[in-house]
Amino acid sequence: METADILIKNANEIVTLKGLNRPRIKKEMSNLSIINNGSIAIKNGKIIEVGKNLKYKAKKTIDAKGKTVMPGFVDPHTHLVFAGSREFELDLKLKGYSYMDILKKGGGINYTVDKTRKASEKELFEQSKKRLDNMLRHGTTTCEAKSGYGLETKTELKILKINKKLNENHPVKIVSTFMGAHSIPKGYSADDYVDVVINDMIPKTKGIARFCDVFCEKDVFTVKQTKKILEAGKKYNLIPKIHADEIVDTGGASLAAEVNAISADHLLMSSDKGLRNMAKKDVVGVLLPGTPFSLMMKEYANARKMIEMGVPIALATDLNPNCWIENMQFIIQIACLNMKMTPAEAVTAATFNAACSIGLNDKIGSIEKGKQADIIILDCPSYFFIPYHVGINLVGNVIKNGIAL
Repeated sequence: METADILIKNANEIVTLKGLNRPRIKKEMSNLSIINNGSIAIKNGKIIEVGKNLKYKAKKTIDAKGKTVMPGFVDPHTHLVFAGSREFELDLKLKGYSYMDILKKGGGINYTVDKTRKASEKELFEQSKKRLDNMLRHGTTTCEAKSGYGLETKTELKILKINKKLNENHPVKIVSTFMGAHSIPKGYSADDYVDVVINDMIPKTKGIARFCDVFCEKDVFTVKQTKKILEAGKKYNLIPKIHADEIVDTGGASLAAEVNAISADHLLMSSDKGLRNMAKKDVVGVLLPGTPFSLMMKEYANARKMIEMGVPIALATDLNPNCWIENMQFIIQIACLNMKMTPAEAVTAATFNAACSIGLNDKIGSIEKGKQADIIILDCPSYFFIPYHVGINLVGNVIKNGIAL
């Protein structure tokens, strides 16, 4: 009898998501390939078998009777590394102050940029590690992390280097995104700052970033400027991503398709034309329901329309000082309750499609033989409980790279 490192047995449900290795669309998002009363054998960090009544000796056996087993959550859009907090802004928002009002009072992104520039690498590492610890406890085993709170070469590179250090020293896998074009810093015109991003920052990202992202939005970066930055990033092997159409429809969704971006994120105001173009190119739409929730907005991205149009949908937290959310279970809950996604669609969006949106679906995002053993065990009998039983952490066990944490 073969020996496994870990044997999970008697699971009420194993949500495998096996079967496809491309972003899931339409009805495919509801096919979770569930195994009831199932088992998983893990060895050397990999899944070696999934099925019923597996016969293995094991160094560690986990009885998952009455529980749900599923892939670890993948959070494909975070601004993990920053200094300081902006809790004072909530009181101002509740009193009716707009974002621009808060910016004039010294808040907003400029506040975070100032704090992040002044923070030491050690301070940034420790603050970000604490956030990662919380993410892991709530079942996130992989995340994307952006720069963007430096808006100068020195600090942008500092953030990317901290992402790399965290990836080397923390169980959560981090995929790094360069986002020097997050805002236009004081003292620059947009065109002058675009030149700094392209000529000074991007050439220095080698080995510390995989993606390039731009905030393509009214009064930030135009479609033309965004395209210029993303095309420059491609020359340094940075895969395009876009913050698209969050506040107004700038044409960001169409641009994502044009530049073959791996994802376009936010998409609250995207046109049907833009969404159709994304669907044709299999650009993953990363939806961030925590953002309108935190900003007390009435509008959410139209997930139902996007799914019907064939846009592959992922979910993410958008963790940042203005949307301080580290829990993907909560994101699934908002997606179901406020965006009318079904529980199955939301689970797919938070695992397999999320892995597709950062190019890791060949390794993670589903429970299949040969894949990395990133697995969570929920203290509930069905995945339906994630959006149903709110306000608690349902994750009881986390296995990362075949190690029970």
